[in-house]
Amino acid sequence: MNEPLRTPHEPLGSSLLPLAGQAPPERADAARNRRRILDAARRIVDEQGAQALTMNGVAHASGIGVGTVYRRFGDVSALLLALLDEGEQRFQASFMSGPPPLGPGAPAGERLRAFLHAYAAYMLEAEELMLAAESASAAARYQSGPYRIVHTHVQLLIREARPELDAPVLAHLLLGAFQPSLLCLLRSELGVTVERLESSLDQLLGPLT
Repeated sequence: MNEPLRTPHEPLGSSLLPLAGQAPPERADAARNRRRILDAARRIVDEQGAQALTMNGVAHASGIGVGTVYRRFGDVSALLLALLDEGEQRFQASFMSGPPPLGPGAPAGERLRAFLHAYAAYMLEAEELMLAAESASAAARYQSGPYRIVHTHVQLLIREARPELDAPVLAHLLLGAFQPSLLCLLRSELGVTVERLESSLDQLLGPLT
């Protein structure tokens, strides 16, 4: 079933797209444990790389029982996605409420182009964590809240720019260009830069904008 269209005067992304990470308030002790786990995970990634991250290693580094780490995050892919969450929230805020053309106030086609350029830069910056999360669980990215939010955003922009097109499918296909393993391949084998990726995205977007 298609998502409901916004009203003509409703800012795109304002009420339909809650920011990722906006969970119900936690108990103080639960929040402290979560912070300790994430801080320990971040230290491991910074010092040893994302591939070195394990649930046992995080439990040891944080001083929190491994059972608690598993109950809180489930697996390494969920832990990696949690590490990405703060960056995701900043990125989401930029296209939901930032200045145009990325934020509200520009035509849908211009916003779509600006979004894909910004998403390219963001994904390349977070490449190591994204790639590790994908390796831990290939399906996790597509089931995550942040992916669902960007998919809904792109879908709404396509629907506004070209209402006759199949926006849900096209949004998935466009976002498929940002699969972490594909970006890694483009960088390592073709030496693709952000600028080259943006230029290619503009060519891909031609019929939509």
